[in-house]
Amino acid sequence: MTIKVLIVDDSALIRSLLTEIINDQPDMEVVGAAPDPYVAREMIKALNPDVLTLDVEMPRMDGLSFLERLMRLRPMPVLMISSLTEAGSEIALRALELGAVDFIAKPKLDIARSIQAYGEEIAHKIWSAARARVRRLQAGGVDEVPPRSARGLGKMGTTEKILAVGASTGGTEATREFLLQLPPDCPGILIAQHMPAAFTKNYAKRLNDVCSRLTVKEAEGGERVLPGHVYIAPGHSHLLLRRSGANYVTELDHGPPVNRHRPSVDVLFRSVARCAAVNAIGVILTGMGRDGAEGMLEMKQAGAYNFAQDEASCVIFGMPKVAIEVGGVDEIVPLNGLGERIVTRLLASPGRGGYRV
Repeated sequence: MTIKVLIVDDSALIRSLLTEIINDQPDMEVVGAAPDPYVAREMIKALNPDVLTLDVEMPRMDGLSFLERLMRLRPMPVLMISSLTEAGSEIALRALELGAVDFIAKPKLDIARSIQAYGEEIAHKIWSAARARVRRLQAGGVDEVPPRSARGLGKMGTTEKILAVGASTGGTEATREFLLQLPPDCPGILIAQHMPAAFTKNYAKRLNDVCSRLTVKEAEGGERVLPGHVYIAPGHSHLLLRRSGANYVTELDHGPPVNRHRPSVDVLFRSVARCAAVNAIGVILTGMGRDGAEGMLEMKQAGAYNFAQDEASCVIFGMPKVAIEVGGVDEIVPLNGLGERIVTRLLASPGRGGYRV
């Protein structure tokens, strides 16, 4: 099936370049190109595109305002393509909150040459967006996810246990909802979310502001992993778990991408399999591709207990699906029930002392 794409960008050069890149793909076609949201609105009605690419800075109406209206009235997969999505990571994160599937930054210099080099990534993200489940945004803006009354763990809140989480497309909001379900004495949490380096610090700060029960920060490497704390992999490095005496500590690795990603979920999960083994719980959330599947299998083989987000609640059921297929998953759970299931699993662990090696 050919993916029908509508480009919305005030730059005639960008519209032309994106059209060339997209039409070069055997399974994609640009059905229209709009210079502003008002023209785009009429084109959406007439052309019924599968995916919209959307700039942020445009005349007459900015991209975020248009995105909010679109996701309330006619939700569809949107890929943000803007020079602001790198320098203004807050804007990109806001776009994801409003329902954009993903984002990609325009090159800053020599646009005509650079954007051609981005062709493969642009095509991959459009292909992913076309397979995404989008949800209608409720009137009034972003749906707030109220903190759920998660049971505390009491004496279970020790440093022996670890939660390792992997996510990609759709994962920024899925992770937020997941963390809001957890009690303040939950085990330390390490998260590998596919995200550029310019975004992860702001993303961790936003999570820390929202998730009042937990302390969320971008991992720096070398810090002790504590209960009630969440460590987000920085976009420039792989995040690993290692032992330092009786403690767990974070480690950053600037090695090459794995499964096309740095940070890679597989890298995190494999380190957790080695260091935490039966003391670990793995969680794989929405995302395209197979990153995390083999690492999750290694965790299970080492004695960890693993959860996957179910298909119905995923934006893209790619990473969880592959992890299930390779045999790395113990339970498949809707996103809104993951926290409760993990707490139940922790409370049921042998001897109330955790999954001790």
